[in-house]
Amino acid sequence: MLVVQSSRLRLRHIEIGDGEFILSLLNDPEFLKFVGDKKVSDLESAQDYVRQGPVASYENFGFGLYLVELLDNGEPIGICGLLKRDFLEYVELGFALMPLYRGYGYAFEAAQATMGYARNTLDLPQIVAISASKNFRSIKLLERLGMQFDKRMSLPVTEKEVKLFKLGL
Repeated sequence: MLVVQSSRLRLRHIEIGDGEFILSLLNDPEFLKFVGDKKVSDLESAQDYVRQGPVASYENFGFGLYLVELLDNGEPIGICGLLKRDFLEYVELGFALMPLYRGYGYAFEAAQATMGYARNTLDLPQIVAISASKNFRSIKLLERLGMQFDKRMSLPVTEKEVKLFKLGL
């Protein structure tokens, strides 16, 4: 299901059939380093991740992470979307791209489209984002989006320290 489109990208619901792409993305070394190990090691666990993560979020909240595809050929290049976490007051923006597609403005374009969707369709009052303290590329992108650093915090369970950013819509 198409969610939003930009000049170069299409964001749509992630489906079970996207399992192989999700398996690759979630095992990318930078994803593991900055986001964490989602324990997705084979196609079956990738499909379970899709069911229990994005698909469940669409059903429970009406939004979730979306597959980011190139508009001209439909090639999947990453994920970008909205997450509702128990430990955060507001909905969180999340994104990750495959290495080949980093550095071309795709993450910024996908995040802008997602934030427009959050504001104009979902009528969300505020968006937050978290980033590993040393994920300088993500922090720079969040700042380009107009997000402001709010505070440092520790993630539940892992106790990993992250930076929290906020933006009123």
